[in-house]
Amino acid sequence: MSHTTQEATPSPITHGRPPEVIAIAGGVSLRRRALADAPELNTAVTANLDHLRPWMEWAVSAPTLAHTTEMAQAGVEAWDAGTDFMYLAGLDARPGSVIGAFGLHGRIGAGALEIGYWVAADHAGRGIATAAAGALTASALALPGIERVEIHCDEGNAASAAVPRKLGYRLDRVVDFEPTAPAETGRKLIWIRTRAS
Repeated sequence: MSHTTQEATPSPITHGRPPEVIAIAGGVSLRRRALADAPELNTAVTANLDHLRPWMEWAVSAPTLAHTTEMAQAGVEAWDAGTDFMYLAGLDARPGSVIGAFGLHGRIGAGALEIGYWVAADHAGRGIATAAAGALTASALALPGIERVEIHCDEGNAASAAVPRKLGYRLDRVVDFEPTAPAETGRKLIWIRTRAS
């Protein structure tokens, strides 16, 4: 006798949606990730593997275009379902360009979204991550039902930890975890901003 399991459709984190395009400082904008972005995103990830590998489990090897396309499609579906909201950062002067990726992820429970991000090596240190995370924080906290936004990063990742610190997030706790990327220390910083703060 065989059993088939039907995957449950994830419940939306919010019934609202953040803006699909968000202008930030310095001629950079965030845009909702679309299927058509897969080639440019694949090129950006591949070009930045050495930069991303120390901190990103998924940056072990270059993704195929087919894999990036699948991930882009999953991002489109997650946005439509209200579970995750995936963005790409691009230069306003180069429409369609990809210099980083950002997301509002519904993986930390009801009433909350987690911000994830990376910026290409040749654009790092210019405040893009901070400006984008600040804009996403405001957008997330404006959504119905969202009371808390978190940023998680490894204790050893000083560049990532600087972002929530500059944005006035509160370091809520440090948790031990099993490292999955080469530079991770196994101690994760959990930064929090709430609607009230």
